[in-house]
Amino acid sequence: MEQMNPLLRLHALGQRVWLDNLSRTLLREGTLKKLITENKIAGITSNPFIFFKAISESPDYAEELQKLKADISLTAEQRYESLAIADIRAACDLLLPAHKSSAGDDGYVSLEVSPALAHDSAATVAAGLRLKAAVDRANLLIKVPATAAGLIAIEELIAQGCSVNVTLMFSLRHVHEVAHAYLRGITRHVDGGGDARKVKSVASLFLSRVDTLLDKRLETIGGDALQMRGRSGVALAKLAYQYYRETYAETAFGALAKRGVRPQAMLWASTGTKNPAYSDVLYVESLIGPQTVNTLPDATLAAFREHGKAEATLEKDIESAHEQFAALQRLGIDMDAIGEELQSEGLKLFEDAFNQLLALTAV
Repeated sequence: MEQMNPLLRLHALGQRVWLDNLSRTLLREGTLKKLITENKIAGITSNPFIFFKAISESPDYAEELQKLKADISLTAEQRYESLAIADIRAACDLLLPAHKSSAGDDGYVSLEVSPALAHDSAATVAAGLRLKAAVDRANLLIKVPATAAGLIAIEELIAQGCSVNVTLMFSLRHVHEVAHAYLRGITRHVDGGGDARKVKSVASLFLSRVDTLLDKRLETIGGDALQMRGRSGVALAKLAYQYYRETYAETAFGALAKRGVRPQAMLWASTGTKNPAYSDVLYVESLIGPQTVNTLPDATLAAFREHGKAEATLEKDIESAHEQFAALQRLGIDMDAIGEELQSEGLKLFEDAFNQLLALTAV
């Protein structure tokens, strides 16, 4: 029965669930369509690692890739983009009914710019606009990392009416900087006569990687610090949501809201639990609240559908989140510095995956 599915309960509580995966096999076998229709999956995220896994493991790309390789005028990146854009378009089309019925709030698919451009704002803008035109779907989000150059690109892309998924955020500093970039960009867009209702943005905060790194630091410190393990990712998200609530409150955001501007939604990313000692739905059950997105890998989605508990939790135990951050500070742990370290690591992982992708599509 539908009421027994915790994923449907999340939807009723105002949170949207996106699938952190995409492949031609999911599309051709009807799995993605079933997830959308039966579980109200409201969006799809992709990244270089997801596409590397899909293209390297699925036989559904072999015939088209062989044809693309026969055209020696194409670069390896152009061949990859041809494969990826076809999948992105198909996913966008599956989610178009959700996009239309929600007046543009739901139904988005994310495609990431090349990680090699992470420190080049002008090239990121050019690539984002090029990919937007190539996909040619209203429910596309261009993924841009929250680097210093990325912040400049995010503002410019938003100003030009491009919907953006900001990725690789790991700290409250990132949350603040990204929100300001969005607000600058969307203000420029509407001041220039643009239609704000056609622009969507989400800010993707990565969680499990925060705990993975901090748990190691806490284990090195030992003693009472061991009791703090596994709590930092959830605390980070809860504090980020408090900032979101303040930023988009009527007093601060009302004038823009009247012009059709949407808040930039917080998105919980890296939500697959990496430590087997923790609940496999830790980053779902602890962070349920309205106007948020949780993007789940297949295993986490299946686990929550099977035994997850769906109730509003995002604004509970806020004091405990503050206490966790204060305790980390007392231990000499700089959360902003942690965020920069994790962002650099994340960029390296995506760059490596992208290079592997290009090796797959090279002649």
